[in-house]
Amino acid sequence: MKTVTPDMEYLSTRQSAKILQVSLGTVQKMVELGELIAWKTRGGHRRILASSLEQQLQRRKRAMRQKTSQNCIAMGIFRRAENSQDLLESIQDWQLKVEMEVAIDSLEGLMRAVSIAPDLIFLDALIPPVEQVHLIHYLSKNKDTQRIPILVDEGFIKLHPGVVALADENNGHKPQFTENLVEELQNGLIEHNPLIIGYPATNIEEDQSWPQGGRHELLEPIFIEALAKKCT
Repeated sequence: MKTVTPDMEYLSTRQSAKILQVSLGTVQKMVELGELIAWKTRGGHRRILASSLEQQLQRRKRAMRQKTSQNCIAMGIFRRAENSQDLLESIQDWQLKVEMEVAIDSLEGLMRAVSIAPDLIFLDALIPPVEQVHLIHYLSKNKDTQRIPILVDEGFIKLHPGVVALADENNGHKPQFTENLVEELQNGLIEHNPLIIGYPATNIEEDQSWPQGGRHELLEPIFIEALAKKCT
């Protein structure tokens, strides 16, 4: 089986079909559906962008891994490395087996989430609200991630978009919400989205109601709830 190599910028339809082990007709259909990026030469021959073919191969590998594994594959986007380490250590004791990919940068996390199409996406509570809004917007619009549950801080869900925008203006920044995004927020992009699931992010030291294991112990049933929503 051939693979995509770094020196390949584009491939013919026939080469792409061999790499994906599908028919020429299937490759053409994938182009029409936007699953592969392609263009036509002056002679009318279709050329497939190698990077889009590589992304498709990675999605297939991930899909096969998910089918043969009982594990939950999660994508965690964090603000600080120590936060990700705390959660990674905590999930080792869960009955639910979780394989978590980690990004300490929102843009990197967004790109990796699109690439691997995980079972769920976890947004760290320390990510600024405006940044979280943009992440949810892009994840909800992308065809590879729009049906994936997103776990966010309960406090963020309750935060009215107008408050977020006001806080942003008070900090002296230019407005970061486009008119379309503001309209999406008003139409329930966050609070009415069934795939947005809240998790408690209260400061454990200030809240004596937490169990002995801390807030991460309460995350396991929320992960299970998110997986159930993905299946419906």
